[in-house]
Amino acid sequence: MKKQKQHDPFANLILDDEEQAIEAAFERGEYQQDPNFEETKKMLKEAAKCYLELNTSKPITIRINQLDLIKVKAKASAGNIPYQTLLGSLIHQYAEGETKLQM
Repeated sequence: MKKQKQHDPFANLILDDEEQAIEAAFERGEYQQDPNFEETKKMLKEAAKCYLELNTSKPITIRINQLDLIKVKAKASAGNIPYQTLLGSLIHQYAEGETKLQM
């Protein structure tokens, strides 16, 4: 059985001028660890967790007129998308201020 050679993603890495300057400064010891590293790390982890939670879908229940639902399903079908996706897109556009609601 052949032993597989491990791939080194940094083997042929070409750095641009800015990256070379950063690497050189790092090698000279010009960078220091944040004295509040653990606290900062904890804060950034929490921020990442909150960001991910905000970008997840959440199921909702709404009451809609039967005729309106039939029309929405027909339009979604014509566009080859699920009607839930169409409704989600409309809600997103309204939330972002891209669509105005007339009352």
